[in-house]
Amino acid sequence: MHPAAEHSPLGKSSEYIATYTPSLLFPIPRTAKWAELGLTADTLPYKGVDFWNCFELSWLLPSGKPVVAIGEFAIPADSPNIIESKSFKLYLNSLNQTPFADTASLEATLRQDLSAAAGKPVQVRVRTLKDVEREGVVALPGVCIDDLDISVDSYAHPRPELLRCDESRIVEESLHSHLLKSNCPVTSQPDWGSVVVEYRGAALDPASLLAYIVSFRQHSDFHEQCVERIFLDLQRLLKPQKLTVYARYVRRGGLDINPYRSTESVQLPNQRLVRQ
Repeated sequence: MHPAAEHSPLGKSSEYIATYTPSLLFPIPRTAKWAELGLTADTLPYKGVDFWNCFELSWLLPSGKPVVAIGEFAIPADSPNIIESKSFKLYLNSLNQTPFADTASLEATLRQDLSAAAGKPVQVRVRTLKDVEREGVVALPGVCIDDLDISVDSYAHPRPELLRCDESRIVEESLHSHLLKSNCPVTSQPDWGSVVVEYRGAALDPASLLAYIVSFRQHSDFHEQCVERIFLDLQRLLKPQKLTVYARYVRRGGLDINPYRSTESVQLPNQRLVRQ
């Protein structure tokens, strides 16, 4: 378990607070998990963002009439802290009986509180249900590798030694799998996700990638660190000219978490999959 997470509300009984309480937010420093991966804040080999989508966002108009919407939050991948997910939900619940003059006022409050917790500016967008409904769901890019025939006998920890590539061939391609699963390091509850690998470099053996992804199945770690581990393992193997790894996780408690890590400075999409 992450040392700081022991003091978080995750896995503990919590009182439902329905009026604005920003102190509910519980930051967890990224430094300990970066150190596990041999990284520091000054040596991160990627750029990126963690998209959080909230499907249980509600507040009151000045008249007392409630509003429901969907919140989108973009937390920089190099922010000093992640925000513990249950504390995030409790904080959002504290808006339920809180009046705001308008949506802009709500967004400004969210931006201020979440940026303070993360330690870097967080982008906030409050969206109407009609807007999100209009967009619908999307399919992941590239080739799905889930139908490949592989044998698996290890699920406890990620196994980068399973990964193989052909250094004599340089390719540019996108591969994806819906078989990513890991466990919450605090509650041991399952986290289900889909993962995308986009790269230009030595040709990655798709079956070996699938076996590697499945090896996370009983691994305990936060969403963000799973994606960072995959990124680093592929970077070491492929020595790519460019590499992007991202995961779209199934929501829990009305929140989904979607980490993106890339060597490129690109405009990253935040589009729902069918399981989201």
